[in-house]
Amino acid sequence: MKAIRNHPILMLALACSIVTPASAQAPKKQPPPPRNAPAAQAGQPAPQTPPAPPPLKQPSQRPQPAQMPQTPPPNPRQPQFGDPLPGLTRRELQEFRDGRADFEAVETDTSGLGPIFNGSSCVICHSSPAVGGASVFNVTRFGRTENGVFNPLATLGGSLLQEREINSAVHEVVPPEANVVAQRNTTPLFGLGLIEAIPDAEILRNVRRQPVDGVLGKVSRVQDAATGRNMIGRFGWKAQIATLLTFSGEAYVNEMGITNRLFPVENAPNGNAQLLSQYDTVADPEDTLDAQGRGDIDRLAEFMQWLGAPPRLQLTPSAAAGRNVFQTTGCAICHVPVMRTGPNRSASLRNKEVWLFSDLLLHDMGALGDGIAQGTADVRDMKTAPLWGLRASAPYLHDGRAATVDEAIKAHDGEGKASKDRYLRLNSQQVQQLLDFLNSI
Repeated sequence: MKAIRNHPILMLALACSIVTPASAQAPKKQPPPPRNAPAAQAGQPAPQTPPAPPPLKQPSQRPQPAQMPQTPPPNPRQPQFGDPLPGLTRRELQEFRDGRADFEAVETDTSGLGPIFNGSSCVICHSSPAVGGASVFNVTRFGRTENGVFNPLATLGGSLLQEREINSAVHEVVPPEANVVAQRNTTPLFGLGLIEAIPDAEILRNVRRQPVDGVLGKVSRVQDAATGRNMIGRFGWKAQIATLLTFSGEAYVNEMGITNRLFPVENAPNGNAQLLSQYDTVADPEDTLDAQGRGDIDRLAEFMQWLGAPPRLQLTPSAAAGRNVFQTTGCAICHVPVMRTGPNRSASLRNKEVWLFSDLLLHDMGALGDGIAQGTADVRDMKTAPLWGLRASAPYLHDGRAATVDEAIKAHDGEGKASKDRYLRLNSQQVQQLLDFLNSI
């Protein structure tokens, strides 16, 4: 394996002070969301049973199910964020632990870090509220749109900017040719193994042939580096990644600058091959294989595969009423409550309900798009973000602009505008009920 490896148990604050190079600037932290949503209307007595929201005008073509699926009760064993999936075998649990050790490992230039990178360990950007979670960190994407065509400026180091380096001589900047600059916020990794185990056919069932509420949705088609197959993407803000192994390999080369068997070509600083040859001193690929033919990217993929879903909270009466508000506002059209995994070699992934609250499709989000095109995702297309574990993943939206769930809902546009408009017509009690529900799933 690589020459130098360290495996500390890192929390975000510690990681920032230990592993961030002195020449790098720490990303600015956004204020935490307030704990309390809007209060009930003044003078209104608290009912014993929360009233159902008043009927809202529904589009005639929207299907009206009898009721939204009932969320299952929380696990009585009180699972925590960061726990492995329940029911893992001894071998699967060991893979989870080995993968978590690599996830927390601090890379150095002698182990292949850089020469340009965004972080020196995975846990730096995935630590809240537990290892594998989200963070307030953003990365920068850039490109150029001209005559309606997006150019990622790959020859100038795009579309991902690596904001740190092992030597200031290779520091990357957004080139002046770029007229699009976007931020991407770190997303949590909880339950990704369950999402990977959802069959393509299950995702395709969410595509609407006729618009409902202006919502269609489309799948992201990608060429998967790990399998060589054309697959449906399901990971990333643009659903640009199909499998966890590809997710792992891309993160290693793009976020830490560590080449591997899937991505053996190093990123040149702003496309400058001469600088790369001068400062890249470790032979590629830098993620070498052990006697079993497994590298760090394999162990990282296994950690994500066996990482448990976000734990649910018991629904309060207000949250139970908010479940109905979630339906009547039309949120469930895109944020589909549940999908199901298919056959799988692991009993922990086989035929399981996945309460992710996403259809895993791309939607035209209008002004909420980030201006970056990736694969079959256009500049205004964004994947429906899963809502499970929402209470622990602030800030919200693709660029972290929203400190609260309320702000995130109000920023919806494009195919999400009709639901946003209904949200704006709710009274304060209905808003509270909806937020209570969202903070429980």
